[in-house]
Amino acid sequence: MSWVTVIWSMTASACLTLALIHGLVWHKQREAWASLLFAVLAVATAAIAGCELAMMRAETTAGFGLALRWIHVPAWVVTVSLVGFVRLYLHAGRPWLAWTVCGMRTLALILNFLFSPNLNYREISGLRHITFLGEPVVAAEGISNHWMLAGQASFLLLLIFVVDATRTAWRLGDRRRVLAVGGSAIFFVTVAAAETTLALWQLVPWPVIASLPFLGIVAAMEYELSRDMRRAAQLARGLQASEARISLAANAAGLRHWEWDMVRDELWATDRTKARTGAARPEPRRFDHFLQSLHPDDREPVSHAVAKSMNGDGEFESEYRILLPAGATRWVVARGQVEFNGAGKPVRMRGVSLDITRRKEAEEVLRETEARFRTMADTAPVLIWMAGTDKLCTFFNKGWLDFTGRTLEQELGNGWAKGVHGKDFDHCLEVYFTSFDARREFIMEYRLRRQDGEFRWVLDTGVPRFAPDGAFLGYIGTCIDITERKQTELEMAQQRNELAHLSRVTMLGELSGSLAHELNQPLTAILSNAQAAQRFLAHDNADLDNVREILKDIVAEDKRAGEIIRRLRLLLKKGEVQQLPLDVNEVVQEVLKLLHSDLVNHRVETHAELAPDLPPVKADRVQIQQVLVNLVMNACDAMAGVPTGSCRLIVRTGLADGEGVRISIADQGVGIATENLEKVFEPFFTTKADGMGLGLSVCRSIITAHGGRLWAASNPDRGITFHVKLPIATEANP
Repeated sequence: MSWVTVIWSMTASACLTLALIHGLVWHKQREAWASLLFAVLAVATAAIAGCELAMMRAETTAGFGLALRWIHVPAWVVTVSLVGFVRLYLHAGRPWLAWTVCGMRTLALILNFLFSPNLNYREISGLRHITFLGEPVVAAEGISNHWMLAGQASFLLLLIFVVDATRTAWRLGDRRRVLAVGGSAIFFVTVAAAETTLALWQLVPWPVIASLPFLGIVAAMEYELSRDMRRAAQLARGLQASEARISLAANAAGLRHWEWDMVRDELWATDRTKARTGAARPEPRRFDHFLQSLHPDDREPVSHAVAKSMNGDGEFESEYRILLPAGATRWVVARGQVEFNGAGKPVRMRGVSLDITRRKEAEEVLRETEARFRTMADTAPVLIWMAGTDKLCTFFNKGWLDFTGRTLEQELGNGWAKGVHGKDFDHCLEVYFTSFDARREFIMEYRLRRQDGEFRWVLDTGVPRFAPDGAFLGYIGTCIDITERKQTELEMAQQRNELAHLSRVTMLGELSGSLAHELNQPLTAILSNAQAAQRFLAHDNADLDNVREILKDIVAEDKRAGEIIRRLRLLLKKGEVQQLPLDVNEVVQEVLKLLHSDLVNHRVETHAELAPDLPPVKADRVQIQQVLVNLVMNACDAMAGVPTGSCRLIVRTGLADGEGVRISIADQGVGIATENLEKVFEPFFTTKADGMGLGLSVCRSIITAHGGRLWAASNPDRGITFHVKLPIATEANP
């Protein structure tokens, strides 16, 4: 077996096989110029291998010289294709150096065919047999041609070019690719140049074997190209999956893809786009056909948008109507991007379209709704306003504008506030902003200037607006003119004051009658005590201690009568008395002490249950005393027919549900029916026959004037309990 034949044949076969593969790749993908250059380089390497095998098997000097002459052709191809591959694949290498390499190699090729037998030898005198890979091969003997240096200089320049391109590409990026292609090219070009130089100058007993180093370059380039192809396949699969996902997302979103080749005027669209537009033909359509499918009113705007995108930045966007074969109309929005060639000419437009018919129908419904709202708002007999989320007003109806006499532009934003009365301005804005921040409804009154300059009272009601998802949208409000109502309220207030004055006069009359009635009690007591004192003094053995007690009671009753008269004069003169914080327990004790003799004369047993630490109440001391005196004396009268020993009076004080102080006076008299309890407070209800005096009606008026309450309740066994409730004196109600 000849190893030389096998190795060089396999080298040529491998190169041709790889050249075929990448030639087919370039045939399918014409933009894959790197594959084409590789295929050419691989074919040239196979040709070099064939010429080297012919030289090693040559039997004559003429055959050897012929093979050596023709080997310069694939060597030129290898040099040019390698320069082109490095420039294209590594995106590096100085152009002038690349042209120098190719020019020097071309010069060597020309000189090769000018000299005989070839560029390397001026004369081949014979062949010598040498042993290579264990078998005999031949090498030339003769006179070397010094013009051979041109070819060897081209290899040196090729090496310099590759080194320079590798160094530049190393700094720029993908160092693994640079090392594989540039590093292998530097190494194997150096090996090939050194070996051929030594062999052709007959410095070493070797045949020319440049195909083997070139095979190393082919192998390194093939590895990188294959890796790129695998990566491209992976990217293609990923791109396909991504396109599938994008297509799915586009279909879910209702997007339709289309493309327009402007050079050939062919328009493609996806099947769903064709279904939407009603196009039944699967083949590409022309742009004019597309325009004819549009609504007549939309053809010119679409043409203008297309021309604008072609002459501008390439952005295309337009909304138009598609006429379907059945006569229906669909609204479509289209967006696209124009692609330009190197000369700046538009060559292609790609884009998507979306059916917006439902949106257009919703917009039309919304416009109709807004038109109805404006019509309703403008004809409503109230002033209507609307505000956005920024607190600025965005709408006023015709009624508002007619009322203020201003334009909509003048009222928008905060312009409406110029018509608010100066005294109401701060309060109006405070209510508006506070309610707005809290997102709550508000009602406020303020004066608004009418177009004739008069300020009219308006009642403004604002309500927050929310979207179905809860998002805050702003406020809507209405105003009504309440000037007449305000005037009516003033008149009614004036009438109430007059009625209150009349009521106060009437009450004072009743009070004076009651006080006159009550004045009889201390005067009668003074008279009876004085008569008793006279009887005691008529006896020689008079008890002076009893006389002193009687005289003390006379003095107390006299002071009481004088205080009643003084208060009566004050009430009749001014219609009011001064109310001060009052201790209820002290007043009760004073009244019981004052009526001690009356209670003894009526044989009434008195019990006082006074709650400690009661808060003070706001009241007039004398008036409260008169109320309690009247209630106690009425209780004594009610127990006039009760047997001795059963007359019992209980006076209690305490808190009334934390809202006031309560005084209860309970007797064990004859009582009264429950249905008649409220009648006891009517003026002139009864006389002493039922034990109820004239003052109960006035007592209730006094307690009511103090902000309290007076009522009666039947006891479980017998008798009646009167309850008095007075408000607690606070800082706000001292």
